[in-house]
Order: sequence, then C-alpha cells, then structure tokens
Amino acid sequence: RVEVCGMDTSARQHTYAIRQSAGMVFQNPDDQLVASIVEDDVAFGPENLGVPTAELRERVAQRLQDVGLSGFEKHETHALSGGQKQRVAIARALMMNPDILLFDEPTSALDPELTGEVLSVMRDLAKDKMTMLVVTHEMAFARDVASRVVFMDGGVIVEEASPAELFTHPKHDRTRAFLSRAND
Repeated sequence: RVEVCGMDTSARQHTYAIRQSAGMVFQNPDDQLVASIVEDDVAFGPENLGVPTAELRERVAQRLQDVGLSGFEKHETHALSGGQKQRVAIARALMMNPDILLFDEPTSALDPELTGEVLSVMRDLAKDKMTMLVVTHEMAFARDVASRVVFMDGGVIVEEASPAELFTHPKHDRTRAFLSRAND
C-alpha cells in the first residue's frame, strides 16, 4: 500500500488531491516536456489554473533560478541538454508548490557531468526541506541526502533503514550483495 500525504493512492477519490500534493519528475524529461519554449513549459500548470501573467513570469524566473537555468526562458526545449531538460522538469514540478516531489530515476539517461547538475539541484531541494521520494541507483546521493532508505528487489521491500544503518550495517544478504556491487 502506498500513501501520499496520508491518502491511499489506490483510492480513486484521492487521485485529484494527490495530484495537487505531489509533483513528478520522470526518468526521461522528453516524456514530460509540454511546450517548445522553456518559459511556456515551466508555466504550464499554473497557467492552466489561471495564475495571472505577471505572477507567472515572476514565478518562472524564480524557479529557473532555483534550478540554475536563469536566462533560459526563451530557449527551445528540444535544443537543451538532457540535464537542462531534467532541470526544466524539476522547475515545472516546483511551480505547483507540491508537498512532495517524486523522482523516477532522474539521472539514469544522463552522463556524469549532467548527473551532477541534476543531483546538485536535488541536494539544494533537500537542504530547503523539500520532501522527496527518489528512485535511484545513485548510492552516494542516497547516502548523503536521504533521511530514510528503502532497498527493494523485484518490487518487494528487502530492507528499510537510515542511510547510516543501511549503508554501513545492512541486515540482509541481498542488500549486502547489491551494495558490494554498487561500490565496485
């Protein structure tokens, strides 16, 4: 069973409220881009809710600054690097002022330099106390940023602990085997 902000995700009556509470950043940002210009993409959600244009521009500028993309408002989304596209997706999710951000392997398609750019933004969000649920293979990031780590295998929770506990004293053989390969 999965709950978001105390609401059972399998209960259809909570779907709209969950969507208002949670932002999502997908593995492939190309699957998430909705506009051809960065500022239009970032503004998409609030614009559809009727937020006034002047406020939208101000919020877009702030969110792009938050993700290190100030000055990219007029850039074409298709011409951005993968890391820039992912940061646009994060900015767009933040525009809705979510209680929680869900990340599905946000760095899986990125090279190491671009991965660092996206993880830097996520580290800043963590410092600002943004609640995030992150599916990742970036073990150093999870160890440094997470308050709780859940190791899963085949869709089943194998182990759940604080980063310090899980990374230094894993209790299960499967967790130990994964961590030994991840640290190679």
